[in-house]
Amino acid sequence: MDVNSSAVHRLRLISAPEGISFILLLICSVLKRTTSFDAVPVMGMVHGILFILYVVFWIQAWQAQRWDAKRGVLLFVLSVLPFGGFVAERMLGREERGELRPATA
Repeated sequence: MDVNSSAVHRLRLISAPEGISFILLLICSVLKRTTSFDAVPVMGMVHGILFILYVVFWIQAWQAQRWDAKRGVLLFVLSVLPFGGFVAERMLGREERGELRPATA
């Protein structure tokens, strides 16, 4: 595994957990307002850490792969959308397997 593919691999590995934590945080937010259950502080911290890791790995992968702006911004936007982390993971997996030609500048 070369440097470029390992950067993509790290980003891919963090995409799904980041997406799951975002959805769980949204669920916890609803539960906080509708019940006495309040896991927002814990899920907020978990999601925050995973999001920071996603951003760090996203920057490393963008630099290593030399993605064009469209691809780089798309992968960031996916990180802030519910279920976007799963779409990013699928895209990155296809790129790793060579099924999707990486967009380069």
